[in-house]
Amino acid sequence: MTQASAPQPVPTPTVAPLHWKVVVDTADPHAQADFWAAALGYLVEDHSPLIERLLGLGAVPPEIVVESHGRHAWRDAAGVRHPQDPYEKESGTGLGRRLLFQRVPEPKTVKNRLHIDLHSGGGQLETEVARLTGLGATVLQEVNEPSGRWVVMADPEGNEFCLH
Repeated sequence: MTQASAPQPVPTPTVAPLHWKVVVDTADPHAQADFWAAALGYLVEDHSPLIERLLGLGAVPPEIVVESHGRHAWRDAAGVRHPQDPYEKESGTGLGRRLLFQRVPEPKTVKNRLHIDLHSGGGQLETEVARLTGLGATVLQEVNEPSGRWVVMADPEGNEFCLH
């Protein structure tokens, strides 16, 4: 008879942790950035100092730039970042918790394989559902199981997320 072996410790990574961001394909990066900034309490990144410098140097063509919130922005990308996380002042790019929205030509056609879970404060689920639907989200399903209660929602472009 063999004895059960003792649990093995999980190895410690030998590489430095990687910086990451979640990138969302979208038809309208600026509308999505506005929705998610409001939903999460994040800030829409201000890339205008970098864009203005690059335009002034002739390094980028003016047709890849639009105006958003009264400032220059990339036509095909917009980001949001946590207000307390560091960011590069020269580019406006967040260095911490961040979502980037990039324009793609094709529409969303199937369920997400990755989604964001939002966690409301205790007893605030209905209040948060109302707030998020007021921002443009829709309720897809209300789930009430022994393991918990949450609401499956979609952002204005149909990307699913869960609100707990």
